[in-house]
Amino acid sequence: MTLRLKVGKKGVVILPKAIRESVGIEEGDNVIVELGDGITLKPERRFDLERLRAAFREHDERLARLNTSEPEPGELAKMYLEEEFEECEPS
Repeated sequence: MTLRLKVGKKGVVILPKAIRESVGIEEGDNVIVELGDGITLKPERRFDLERLRAAFREHDERLARLNTSEPEPGELAKMYLEEEFEECEPS
């Protein structure tokens, strides 16, 4: 898609609402300017730190609910990788 925009005073370019909404740019957001053969504007991707922390907590809780134990020294020496997969294959 090509769009022709006019550069105003002090180099200001107004991005139409439809363009902003299509790429998720909201008022106050930062954009990244890349220079190459031309100018590319990209929205700066944000992430919600609290949402990330919640996802890690949920993952930790799921791991804690697993009934696993640490192998004893030498216990896995008698196990072959092929046997491990044979136990997982559906009958």
